[in-house]
Formats: sequence, structure tokens, C-alpha cells
Amino acid sequence: MRVIESPGRPPGRRPGRPPGRPRPVADLLALARPAHAAKSLLIVPIALADAGVVTAGALGRLAWAAGAFVLAGAAVYVGNDIADRHRDRHHPVKRDRPVASGRVPVRAAALYCLALLGLLGVVLCAGPDRPYWPVLAYLALNLAYSRVLKHLPLVDVGAVALGFALRVLQGCLVAGDRISGWLMVAVFSMALVLVIGKRRQELLDSGPAHRPALRGYSVELANQLLQLTCVLAAVAGLIYLRSEAPLGPYGQAAMLLCTPPALFALFRYLKAVLVDGRGGDPVRGLLGDRGIAAAGVAIAVVLGAATLLARHPALVPAITP
Repeated sequence: MRVIESPGRPPGRRPGRPPGRPRPVADLLALARPAHAAKSLLIVPIALADAGVVTAGALGRLAWAAGAFVLAGAAVYVGNDIADRHRDRHHPVKRDRPVASGRVPVRAAALYCLALLGLLGVVLCAGPDRPYWPVLAYLALNLAYSRVLKHLPLVDVGAVALGFALRVLQGCLVAGDRISGWLMVAVFSMALVLVIGKRRQELLDSGPAHRPALRGYSVELANQLLQLTCVLAAVAGLIYLRSEAPLGPYGQAAMLLCTPPALFALFRYLKAVLVDGRGGDPVRGLLGDRGIAAAGVAIAVVLGAATLLARHPALVPAITP
């Protein structure tokens, strides 16, 4: 959802001098972007859809993987805010972030980032005996993104989307050894949809002064890329349900029943971006949209029922005439 400045804010206030008393604890918490933890808490468990058997051990390992990515993501956000503090001051919303506004000194933010990385190291060492290279690859990717990739048009959106795919890949590795190609394509392309929608809104809000890579974009290009990636996300997701999802004989029925709510969710998102101008914050936009939430619940119900019937065939005679 696009965040709009309050009309009551004094027009002459300079960034870094907010009214009221300092709130160091709240600023440090905001620096880690707790709302964005939903990216890991919701995306890592997608691996459950591809797991043949769900056990208590697998659920525990998925919780560990989600927690590790929450810490990794928080450290990345803090590091990015330090690196981008000068450019963020040109953005109508990001200029009020703790580091860009000056409420949190750079030295304190750097120590905070190191503390988060240290805690992540403890979590990885104490975690299950499973590969955790996707977490390390995520950190390396974001380091490269902060230094180089974020300045390369088109490459920048691909790097961000790859971070989402790495979350699901980590979930697959801890839940089991099965990794579906179509599931990874669907997650990657859906992440591209969200990132491109955000870039489009940034073009309208602040332009390349805040993000130099935006010089390689236009609103028309963003519109075309949104169409392409939406089609790819829908097709990949439906092919996954039909061919690779562990739904047994109910894969085709699940694909057919999920098509209307999946398309409706995409339509709602495109309306939010292209008509309502709410593509600036994809996390709040998705979680706060009732239509998308209802579509998500419908898809979850269909997939849950199909999974239950596929794993417990004895239930079929009890619910069919």
C-alpha cells in the first residue's frame, strides 16, 4: 500500500529532525522492518506444498529456516539503510527512516547490523543438520546487490526476486529433498511482479534521484513487464499444480478450482498498482487487501482439501455419494 505523507506535517520540516522525544528502541525496531518478516514467515513454508509427507520434525525445521531468514533479512535492511541513507533523503517516505533522518547514528546502526549477523550465526550453528547455503547465498546476493546490482536496470529486479526464491529453496531443503522446478519458477516470477510494481510506483513518486537504476525504466516498460511476469506466474503455478504438486489424482481438479481465485488475486494487484497507485509497499498492499486475502484463503482451502484426500484416500468414500 502506498504510504502518503500526512497533510498535517509541516512542509518545512527537514529530515532527521522529527518532533517529539527520541525513541531509540522503537527506531532500532523499525530499522529491522518487522512487518517485512512476513516475507519469510509466509514464503519459506511454501515448501510444505511440495513436501510429500509433513512431520513434526519438518515443521520444526521450517520454523528454524523462517527464523534464520527473518534475521538475515533484518540485517540486510539495516545494511541497506546505512548504504542508501543519502539517496533515501530524496524519497518522500524513505527520508523518514531512522538512519536517513538521523535519529539512529550510522555507527549504532552498523553495530546493530553486526549483532543481527552474530545472532544469525548462532542460529545457523545451533540449527538442524541440514544445508543452509541458501541463507548464506541470500546474504552474498544482497551484498552484491547493495554494491553493484541495484544500479543495473532489469538486473536489480531479478536479484530481489531471486532472494524470494532462495527462501523457498531453503524451505524445500529442510522439509525434504524434493525441489519442484515449476514451483521455483512460480515463486520467482510472482516476486518479479511485486518488485516491478514497486519500481513503477517509485518512478512516479521520486524518480532516479532516489534509485539511479530507474533511469533504465519507464512507466510503459514497467507496464509491459508486469503483464509478462503476471502471465508467467499464473502459468507456472497452474502447471505446478497439474504436474508436480503431490496431489495425486486431484492435481487437475485443484488446478481448475484454483484458476479463478488466482486470476482474481492478480487482477486485484494490477488494479492496486495501475489504478490506485498502491504498488509502493507490496507487503502492506497484499496483506491489507481483503480481496487478495479472500482469494488466498480460497486457494488454501482447495489445496488443503486436495492434499488431505491425496494422502488419505480412505476419506474419499466418506465424503462422496
